[in-house]
Amino acid sequence: MTKKILQIIPTLDRSGAEKQMTLLARSLPREEFEVHVAALTRGGPMLAELKSAGVPVTILGKRWKFDPHAFWKLFRLVRGLKPDLIHTWLFAANTYGRAAGVLAGVKCLVAGERCVDPWKTWELWFDRWLARHTSRIAANSEGVRRFYAARGIPAEKIEVIPNGIPPPPACSTTRQEILAELGIPSTARLVGLIGRLWPQKRVKDALWAADLLKQIRDDVHLAIVGDGPDRRRLEIFRDQCEIGDKVHFLGHRSDVPRLLPHFDVLWLPSAYEGQSNAIMEAMAAGVPVVATDIPGTRELVVDGQTGYLVSTEGWPPNATTVNKTVAAGLARHTLRILDDPALARRLGEAAQKRMRDEFSVENMVARYADLYRRLLG
Repeated sequence: MTKKILQIIPTLDRSGAEKQMTLLARSLPREEFEVHVAALTRGGPMLAELKSAGVPVTILGKRWKFDPHAFWKLFRLVRGLKPDLIHTWLFAANTYGRAAGVLAGVKCLVAGERCVDPWKTWELWFDRWLARHTSRIAANSEGVRRFYAARGIPAEKIEVIPNGIPPPPACSTTRQEILAELGIPSTARLVGLIGRLWPQKRVKDALWAADLLKQIRDDVHLAIVGDGPDRRRLEIFRDQCEIGDKVHFLGHRSDVPRLLPHFDVLWLPSAYEGQSNAIMEAMAAGVPVVATDIPGTRELVVDGQTGYLVSTEGWPPNATTVNKTVAAGLARHTLRILDDPALARRLGEAAQKRMRDEFSVENMVARYADLYRRLLG
């Protein structure tokens, strides 16, 4: 007899947690689990993938942080569906979903913590209170596990299940075609940065690094994929640095797998992460990564073997201030990779092998399926 699993997440955007939830919902063994998905706020690109896999999806239309109507709709969904287990993802869904599950009498609750979240203050009170009613808290990295255990979440309830990444799709687009499409010279070396443009991602450090590289060699271009509230401020800073000819804001792209294989290096100068999908996708595509040495990221990038980690010493508390140590580290390691094709090839091959051997979708799904089986008896 199959067990009914309800996955609850804020949106179905093309972001890290949404990608992982979709991979899991589509891949759990159907002979054991009947999977349903609820998105609190809206759908998004992942909606089509879920529907194509035959996964039922409910969009609740939450409009405010505290939306009693959306909570009532979720409670009615849970009460009518009668899931054997609820698995929630990210703070809003962890709060709404677990509260609805408790009120509806669902015995097995799993909450997904996906990131080291230094922004949380009063939110931690909800996390601690709801942890009393939670069977397990699924963290995607050891760094996330340590962060929440240090803030009063019972360590024995936290289980680490790393993200999974599928093999990269075949790409028929040539490098020259990509560069021509982006308006970048055919002789350029291409550095990529993928992520939401907001303070966590520390994109300003990357712009400073691009300015440093421009002084040393004239062929390095930075392509920034993503959008967010800081975009205009970052574009102004780019122009103040006079690197508008070297830094390209591409906005949201639905074809990142098509771009990735043509990056010579991927940068991720984030202040904090859980376990970056951008890094994992780059490594799976054989792209060397240069990233800040932070929890979560250091569990993916093996310094000197699959890429390089940059020290965050002297990190300024103000996100609008450039950390010149980080910027210099990004530039220095990138030069090393660009100047040594054999090193770049060795790093990329080792990165691919690490993703294939240790972070496959099959491994991730198997570990969640095992967790569900243990909780459901």
